[in-house]
Amino acid sequence: MSEEKSAVPAWEQRFRAARVSLPDWAEDAPDRALYVSNATGTYEVYAWDRATGTHRQVTDRPNGTTDAELAPDGESVWWFDDHDGDEFGVWRRQSFAGGPDEEAVPGLAASYSAGLALGRDGTVVVGRSTDEDGTTLHLWRPGAAAAVEIYRHEEYGGVGDLSHDSALLAIDHTEHGDAMHSAIRVVRLADGATVAELDEVTGRDEPRGVACLGFAPVEGDTRLLVAHQRTGRWEPMIWDVATGAETALPLRDEQGRELPGDVSAQWRPGAAELLVEHEYEARSELFSYALADGRLTRLETPRGTVGGATARPDGTVEYLWSSAAEPSAVRSTAGAVVLRAPGAVPPGSVPVEDVWVDGPGGRVHALVQRPAGAGDGPHPTVFEIHGGPTHHDSDSFAAGPAAWLDHGFAVVRVNYRGSTGYGQAWTDALRERVGLIELEDIAAVREWAVASGLADPQRLVLTGGSWGGYLTLLGLGVQPDAWALGVAAVPVADYHTAYADEMEALKSLDRTLFGGTPEEVPERFTASSPLTYVDRVRVPVYISAGVNDPRCPIRQIENYVERLERLGTPHEVYRYDAGHGSLVVEERIKQLRLEMDFVRRHLGGGGTA
Repeated sequence: MSEEKSAVPAWEQRFRAARVSLPDWAEDAPDRALYVSNATGTYEVYAWDRATGTHRQVTDRPNGTTDAELAPDGESVWWFDDHDGDEFGVWRRQSFAGGPDEEAVPGLAASYSAGLALGRDGTVVVGRSTDEDGTTLHLWRPGAAAAVEIYRHEEYGGVGDLSHDSALLAIDHTEHGDAMHSAIRVVRLADGATVAELDEVTGRDEPRGVACLGFAPVEGDTRLLVAHQRTGRWEPMIWDVATGAETALPLRDEQGRELPGDVSAQWRPGAAELLVEHEYEARSELFSYALADGRLTRLETPRGTVGGATARPDGTVEYLWSSAAEPSAVRSTAGAVVLRAPGAVPPGSVPVEDVWVDGPGGRVHALVQRPAGAGDGPHPTVFEIHGGPTHHDSDSFAAGPAAWLDHGFAVVRVNYRGSTGYGQAWTDALRERVGLIELEDIAAVREWAVASGLADPQRLVLTGGSWGGYLTLLGLGVQPDAWALGVAAVPVADYHTAYADEMEALKSLDRTLFGGTPEEVPERFTASSPLTYVDRVRVPVYISAGVNDPRCPIRQIENYVERLERLGTPHEVYRYDAGHGSLVVEERIKQLRLEMDFVRRHLGGGGTA
């Protein structure tokens, strides 16, 4: 390694190292693929001709691009063009071989995206979401002067999938008003008539969600693969939308045991088998399921997390894999690394260990990493809280936690109630007392961390981004004696104002979580708002915010900061010109360096940034 390279800290090398997403391939041209990479220092879209081995950068924008799709014939790349990360924009199209961009569907005004479906015959369905119109879906066919609106509803919804022959469209919707449990409607595009409905929410005391996983990739096939929660967890079934027939999928391993945890699936080419993705206790694995005899065969993957998988026409499966200790790469069940970004592989990190702690709502799963060579503890400790909120931390590689470990901190991540991957009841518990219930689980793990000798109680940092940033600010006020510092990125800080300014999809989620709007249930929003408890915050606070953020808008953060100023609470704020996070590597490094410097100055120890 050169002197210049060795002078770059390992944590910065991890951020700067190029990485790639799982490539998506064109249905009728499988040698043409699309992926996202930060090879230039900004996340952009790339076209990959696998037959020739050539890679071409498709997009080039100051704040990056990640939302893109490849047409089934492989001839064009569609990408979503927003303004500086505000997520409000239009779809553009570029030839796979390169050339100028053009507006993909003429006449559609900018909006938040609610999905996109591209048919093999050129049929296009564009999903849009705006504050004024709610969700609208628009049909466009080649040669048409303009797109035609085929669906409208004030509640959030989106494009599910087009059938293989573009005759049917599946729509995921929340017309019943429950954004955590969607329903499915299938319509015939020729006349807009409803063909079938699958609603597990309306009229039920315990709503169960369903979600579209895709039509069978066979001409004229009316089978739709669906995810459902009928057994209290996510698992797949097949629904023939023409006959109404439902086929359960008894997923049992070679020893006859039912797979625990959440299960998803996708059709393999030819529709005779499914590729099954199994997620359990922060790790995941892959199986192949034969529809003819119900045989479930495990596909060999290393222990860790599969961040996505795709079945190729040649029978192989490609998947994006990583663990907390090992960086990601696109691998194949054939045994090779299929795609790795150019340049040096980033340094690895510390393996994760599992901890289960008794909490008020049941056993809480936490992922713990100890700084290498620092002894048993107690350590300065970062509680890094995940966002979502319906998401979870996993045994996967992440540059942020690895950086804290390099600086002598232990890292604890908590899959609190509201997290996915532990059954529907665990996820749905989020609705009981928004924010406060998650903090109870975090507090239980904090108590374990201190009692076990892992964490120094005087040097505990509460941090997170998005919903994790929200829980950080809420935790500093609700649990003022528990934390030494708070570091919140793009948080909800003032829930009343956040609701007024956020994108419609988030309004829909908040109405579900709280049981109404701030006007209808003001006491619930107040009880769960960090601003309510700001006068109880006793420790220094660091906040970073994107000025174009449509999810956690800047005005509500400024309200919180203004209160900190009036109270004289030590705080620092960093505002950057992007949306809900940044796609620019140097900006991400700058943000983490600022956070580490803040912690070092106020906490001491744990190394330097």
